[in-house]
Amino acid sequence: MPMLKDPSKKYKRFKPLNLPDRTWPNKTIDKPPRWLATDLRDGNQSLVDPMDGNQKWKYFNMLVELGYKEIEVSFPSASQTDFDFTRRVIETPGTVPDDVWIQVLSPCREDLIRRTVDSLKGAKKAILHLYLATSDCFRKIVFGMTKEQSLALAVKCTKYARSITKDDPSTAGTEWQYEFSPETFSDTDPDYVVEVCEAVKAAWGPTEEHPMIFNLPATVEMSTPNVYADQIEFFCRNMTERNKFAVSLHPHNDRGCAVAAAELAQMAGADRVEGTLFGNGERTGNVDLVTLALNLYTQGIHPGIDFSDLNSVIKVVEESNKIPVNERWPYGGQLVVCAFSGSHQDAIKKGFVARETANSSVEDRWEIPYLPLDPQDIGRTYEAVIRVNSQSGKGGAAWIILKGLELDLPRGLQVEFSQIVQKETEKLSRELRPSEIVSLFENAYHLKTNPRFTLIDYNITTDRSQSPAPPEPGKVLNTRNLNRRFTGIIEIDGAQHPITGVGPGAISSLANALATLGIDLDVQDYKEHSIGVGRDVRAATYIQCTAARSKEVVWGVGIHQDVVQASLIALLSAASSFLTSSAGSPAPFRPVRSNTLTDEDIQAIEHLSSSARKPDEQDKQAVADGVHQQKTDIEKLEKQVQEL
Repeated sequence: MPMLKDPSKKYKRFKPLNLPDRTWPNKTIDKPPRWLATDLRDGNQSLVDPMDGNQKWKYFNMLVELGYKEIEVSFPSASQTDFDFTRRVIETPGTVPDDVWIQVLSPCREDLIRRTVDSLKGAKKAILHLYLATSDCFRKIVFGMTKEQSLALAVKCTKYARSITKDDPSTAGTEWQYEFSPETFSDTDPDYVVEVCEAVKAAWGPTEEHPMIFNLPATVEMSTPNVYADQIEFFCRNMTERNKFAVSLHPHNDRGCAVAAAELAQMAGADRVEGTLFGNGERTGNVDLVTLALNLYTQGIHPGIDFSDLNSVIKVVEESNKIPVNERWPYGGQLVVCAFSGSHQDAIKKGFVARETANSSVEDRWEIPYLPLDPQDIGRTYEAVIRVNSQSGKGGAAWIILKGLELDLPRGLQVEFSQIVQKETEKLSRELRPSEIVSLFENAYHLKTNPRFTLIDYNITTDRSQSPAPPEPGKVLNTRNLNRRFTGIIEIDGAQHPITGVGPGAISSLANALATLGIDLDVQDYKEHSIGVGRDVRAATYIQCTAARSKEVVWGVGIHQDVVQASLIALLSAASSFLTSSAGSPAPFRPVRSNTLTDEDIQAIEHLSSSARKPDEQDKQAVADGVHQQKTDIEKLEKQVQEL
């Protein structure tokens, strides 16, 4: 059947309270509530396969370790498993700390109340929780009772519960609290709720020293959260002896607003919140205690519950409930601290860089775009923050390279590398793992090995081909402003080539030397930074080059203990990328010489070839062939000059 065109014929709008002087909108939450974890009762009864005794035992101990002081452990009258588990918790020495209350639930039936109280025999601190549905819907359809009959039953059961607990001398070793729930509270006439609860309070007789609990559940979430807050404020205002009872919340999540309802209702005067870890429960579940607690934490309020190792909590919850925590679930989901979007990744990366630049400690003010909570506070690593797929931009890959290789890439290189990453993700049709991105970068910029270029040996000296004016008497010749001459042997695609070049510095002299072979690159940008500290520090160098003819832009990266050699390696990295992308590649390189070597250059190269790294006979022959070719070229040119 299709959806109705006019749903108002079938569904009535929830009528809000007339509370024009409500005060809760001007309030804020400035302390944590009392927490009741009801995973072992409310959460357990909603499972396809309820937990067995051992699973409940493991879960209970986890709740105690997390810091919960009130734990609803069972519905003892519902099953022998629940009854036996309650007895095991009480009878096993050291299981329940002295400051932890165990709570059990029973409907308003005297035989079931008796069974429930029997399960608590010997407990140090016990909360007996009775419930009775009070809404018109339940009274008429489920129980067939009038308002007067419901009220009388609530009072009768409360008096009976009192007679076999705090008024019974045989239970004197137990400290009792009584909790009463006008079940279906949010769908009950507020005045009638107050009437019932006043009668129950009188029947139990709480004091300021020993207050009782009124639990006001949104058994089925039927309105916007602000209406629930109004209902709570109305109750707190109209009940007498407010200091003799605590107001507890039990929001369900049918409209997806349980967290908001619980937070607004605390502003409206509630003292306590009942819920489950990650919101397990009937239908759409209970309010999520993890979300509520960590919401407080991000506002600078410690919730009193320790979620420092949230992953281990998730493991126990998933194993016990046999329900996975959704990947997008607040705080607990595997993807909630992850960013795939390029602009998000870039903002997060800049936030972390700013934090590191400021040398922030773990307790310094947290201010990172898109991350309201430091993942490390809940046991998550920063490696999981940025995930790279085909939709990601430059920031994500750059962050992974920064964390994996300690390389802070210049923006232009980030853009170029992101295009390489995007092609790979599109080819594989999936996201890339951090290790894959690191390998992709190492291969693209030849960090481990340059497949085409090897710098066999080199020497950089002051170029004295144009001698400066002689120094004044008594002064040393200043060579600071002289050019530098690069003289070296470079292997390209397995063949060695002697080269030389002159320029203002080491990089330009190598660039001019490469130009003599037809590899004509102009250096456009240069960046460097250190990696590590102390004696093991290395230099990371980034060079952007433009091909003189094609205007193609290529990047090179070099890492070395010596900053000059790191720069030379970076330039050769760019040259390798240039050759590989040029027409005809990957055919072996053939040099196109634009000038010749001087006798001084040849002598320097012969010296390098004889002293560098003890080359094998094949290397020596390649060097000798290169030098011989240079001499032949010189002789040909001299002959041509003579003929002219």
